[in-house]
Amino acid sequence: MDYIWQGVRDSLRIIATLDPEFLATVLVSLKVAFLSTALATVTGVPFGMWIAEARFPGRRAVTTMLSTLMSLPTVVVGLMVYSFLSRRGPLGELGLLFTPTAMVIGQFILAFPIIAGLSVSSVVGLDKRIRATAESLGADRGQSFRMYLREARYGILAAVMAGFGRVFAEVGVSMMLGGNIRGYTRNITTAMALETSKGEFALGIALGVVLLSVALVVNILFGLFRERSQ
Repeated sequence: MDYIWQGVRDSLRIIATLDPEFLATVLVSLKVAFLSTALATVTGVPFGMWIAEARFPGRRAVTTMLSTLMSLPTVVVGLMVYSFLSRRGPLGELGLLFTPTAMVIGQFILAFPIIAGLSVSSVVGLDKRIRATAESLGADRGQSFRMYLREARYGILAAVMAGFGRVFAEVGVSMMLGGNIRGYTRNITTAMALETSKGEFALGIALGVVLLSVALVVNILFGLFRERSQ
C-alpha cells in the first residue's frame, strides 16, 4: 500500500507545482475535445433538428442508426479512421495520422451521433404548436426557427455536454490515431495508460484527478440542464 500513498503524494505535488508535462497533456485533451465537440455541435444540432421536423421515407431508420452509433466503440472508430489515414489508405498522402487533427476527426465521429440523437429527442418532445403560433402571429421561418431553438436550448445544451463527456474520457481513438506522442498528441487518457504500464503512478493519478474533476463538472451541469428541460 505504501506505493499507492506515495503516488498520491507525488500526484498532489505535480498538480500544485503545475508540472510542464502534466499541463501539456491536459491542454492537448482539452483542445482536441473542445474542437471535436464544437464541430459535432455545429453539424449535429442542425441535423438533429432537421430529422426531428422532416418527414421522409427511412426517417425511422436514420433515428435508429443514430441511437445505435451513440454507443459506437472507440476502437472501431479508431480502426476505421486509421484505415483511411494510414499510408496505404485513400487519405494517406495528407499526412494526418498521428496528429491532433486525426484525433479531432475520430472524436468528432464519436460525438456527432450523440449530439444529433439527443437533439432529435429534445426537439421531438416540444409542443408543435409553438412554431405554428409564432408563424400565425407574423413571424417568418427564421424567427419561428429561433423560437423553436430557444425552447429546446436546455436539451441541446445537455446533448453538447454529453458529447463532450464522451470524447474527453475516451482512449481508443486517441491512442490509435494520435500515437501518444509526448508533447504533441499525448492526452490525459493515453498518458494514464502509459504511466500505469511503466509502474509510474504519480502522473497517472494527477491526470486521473483532472479527468474525474472535468467529468464530474460535466455530469453535474448535464443533470442540471436535464432537470430544467423537463
